[in-house]
Amino acid sequence: MKVKPDLSFWKLWNISFGFFGVQIAYALQSANISRIFSTLGADPHNLSYFWILPPLAGIIVQPLIGSASDKTWTRFGRRIPYLFIGSIVAVIVMCLLPNAGSFGMAVSTAMIFGLVALMFMDTSINMAMQPFKMLVGDMVNEKQKGLAYSIQSFLCNAGSLVGYLFPFIFTWIGISNMGEKGTVPNSVIYSFYIGAAILLLCVLYTSLKVKEMPPKEFEAFHDITAAEKKEKTDFLSLLKHAPKVFWTVGLVQFFSWAAFMYMWTYTNGAIAYTVWNTTDVQNAGYQEAGNWVGVLFAVQAIGSVIWAIALPLFKSRKFAYSLSLVLGGIGFISIMFFNNQYLLFASYLLIGCAWAAMLAMPFTILTNSVSGKNMGAYLGLFNGTICVPQIVAALVGGGLLHLVAGRQVNMLVLAGISLVIGACCVYFVKETVVHSNEKPEPTKA
Repeated sequence: MKVKPDLSFWKLWNISFGFFGVQIAYALQSANISRIFSTLGADPHNLSYFWILPPLAGIIVQPLIGSASDKTWTRFGRRIPYLFIGSIVAVIVMCLLPNAGSFGMAVSTAMIFGLVALMFMDTSINMAMQPFKMLVGDMVNEKQKGLAYSIQSFLCNAGSLVGYLFPFIFTWIGISNMGEKGTVPNSVIYSFYIGAAILLLCVLYTSLKVKEMPPKEFEAFHDITAAEKKEKTDFLSLLKHAPKVFWTVGLVQFFSWAAFMYMWTYTNGAIAYTVWNTTDVQNAGYQEAGNWVGVLFAVQAIGSVIWAIALPLFKSRKFAYSLSLVLGGIGFISIMFFNNQYLLFASYLLIGCAWAAMLAMPFTILTNSVSGKNMGAYLGLFNGTICVPQIVAALVGGGLLHLVAGRQVNMLVLAGISLVIGACCVYFVKETVVHSNEKPEPTKA
């Protein structure tokens, strides 16, 4: 099997640059969905149900996109057509979703409109997001894969930082942060508009700059034989023959992503109560808390970037992974004890440590353990380890909120406990490397 050549830093950068724009869209969704639906009139106990749509879209769309793109060869590439089409749809929906309460519809109709828009936004973001991970697996050798995913992680966090801060910045420059009853503030609406424009420009850049391997070259680099090309594979067969790390890392993922689902769902309500002493969505303090959520998530992104630089310095990857999740767990639990908005910076810096590890380590471990022939399909299926825990967390979220006396901050404490359990599960992971002839640096347990 031929060994893929080293790529320059800027080629690695170009492969992932479009992810910056996609992540702005994802950050705007993550930080503002609970705020949007609360403003439209959703009951806090039902908020987690709105969050079922993002992972549900992911668990359906990403395996299909992965499998389809494995078999797609066009003059534009095999992955890029999917990320381009997904991004165009996302841009359109980003201009519609925050206006759900602005078209003069009844509350129930506005809620349905918002749900449909959210469904299309989730589907399109998932369609655009997955190809970036596949491009790294396709084009980057084992030696550079860690660097490539680190660049992707940096761009992911930089995009998150921008998306999270947009409503805060727009409010600061004088754009209204309050809307009429049932109407989303202009600070949020304009954030989605600008985010859509940046997404379009970033994806155009990657689409024009990146040239994927032609079929024969790809097959040579990934040691795909004529017989293997004719093999018919389905998702059940792939899961049956999945490497053990697929399942052990998936167990860690379950507790990690369930925790972050509760962060996205309940941070707004939690800090509105603990810092601004309000649960009324029409109160200016609640909307101010909504802006501060973006600031806190931006702090989390900064913490993630800093911690991502430190992670390669650890001799043991598993220790670094586990420690990161424990620090994130401490961050979640500490929120309960802070009623000052600035002290919460410490909490979200620690949460950023967990996020940094979650973005890079699972994909590095998995792509080292699967062959190029089904790389896209396996990455799509692996997305189930991200989506399933979010779906489960969303389904039980309302019931758990009742059990913890209706206090949304207690849901963040449960998130912290979940991350600590995930940290313990890291020690079940045993790494394997398929392309041993590429001589990656040895991994220490």
